[in-house]
Amino acid sequence: MPIYDERTALLIVDVQNDFADPRGSLYVAGGEHVPAVANAELRQALETRTFIVYTQDWHPEHTPHFAVDGGIWPVHCVHDTWGAAFHPDLRVEGEIVRKGSDGRDGYSGFSVRDPKSGETYPTLLEQLLRERGVERLVICGLATDYCVVETTSDARMLGFAVEVLADGIRAVDLHEGDAERALRRMRDAGAEIV
Repeated sequence: MPIYDERTALLIVDVQNDFADPRGSLYVAGGEHVPAVANAELRQALETRTFIVYTQDWHPEHTPHFAVDGGIWPVHCVHDTWGAAFHPDLRVEGEIVRKGSDGRDGYSGFSVRDPKSGETYPTLLEQLLRERGVERLVICGLATDYCVVETTSDARMLGFAVEVLADGIRAVDLHEGDAERALRRMRDAGAEIV
């Protein structure tokens, strides 16, 4: 069980209807169970003045990220839609970092990538964490093999200690074994899976 304090941030990744609700366009199996885990952690974090931050996919109607526009994903998390909204069971009591709003890929909470040039650009997440003196992250959310692993990898590269909550993540598993490979990547990067 993670210990929360003023040098720690609870980072809740993309717990949105399109991923966490069975009616979502990119539903992640078991995603509807993640809000309860996130909320339990949130209660502990709030008691200890831990910084809480959420990432949120926030795509335009058309982006090279979507299959209809040349990408690999169904249309999902289009800004200001039901699918982009946080799951109604999730308590939202912290900062929100939106990603992908300008059509760039937003797998990591820390960066977005231009799908054509491959160039990456930072989001506001690192700045928010540094301003508050955060040194350690506790991460849960969706999906293990995409946004969670990329956010975790970037966090480790930026020097943050990371704990990933095994009960608070679920995988797409687009290709069999993706979830296990993502867990291995996170461990190899120095993250703890708890």
